[in-house]
Amino acid sequence: MISRLRGEGGYSLIEMLTVIAILGIVIGGLATLLEQGSNAELDMNNRFQAQLNARVALDKLRRDLHCASGPHTGVTPTATSVTLDVPCAAGGVISWCTSGSASNYGLYRNLGTTCSSSNAKFIRYLTTGNIFWYDPQWTGSLAKLHVDLKVNVRPTKTVDLYELCDGIVLRNSQRVGSQGTTIPSSPAAPC
Repeated sequence: MISRLRGEGGYSLIEMLTVIAILGIVIGGLATLLEQGSNAELDMNNRFQAQLNARVALDKLRRDLHCASGPHTGVTPTATSVTLDVPCAAGGVISWCTSGSASNYGLYRNLGTTCSSSNAKFIRYLTTGNIFWYDPQWTGSLAKLHVDLKVNVRPTKTVDLYELCDGIVLRNSQRVGSQGTTIPSSPAAPC
């Protein structure tokens, strides 16, 4: 029994190298899985944050529009910006605009008549800058602003597109025209 304990037998070099190779393969596979899981979580968090920012911005824009009496004097909303007379705001005028290039635009808000990318940014990752569509008031309807927010953190993957679309009535606008006036012809709203 003692001779057995004194024996110098053990693992050979080939056995040790085999074990190291197997462990390397297993650990490499686990590391790949962990990296993919971490990247998926990061992507999901970025998309969630972009969607949350879009909902918050649309809510803020909706509140501004509900207070607005209409477009600022002499300025009509375009596809990329809108300037509103808002009596309940400091200064009485609020501007919203998009700025960016390619498929990465931002949505900005400013108290005043000018709006640019140096103002407060509400949304990143808009895929287009043309997000506004304005319907002026007439006898049968108050003024309405259509907003189409298309948000995508990875514009190359169209499957990840998140779209918020709303037609917001300017409740303080006034109907214009006389009874019997026909509905103004305008192109269909984007959403």
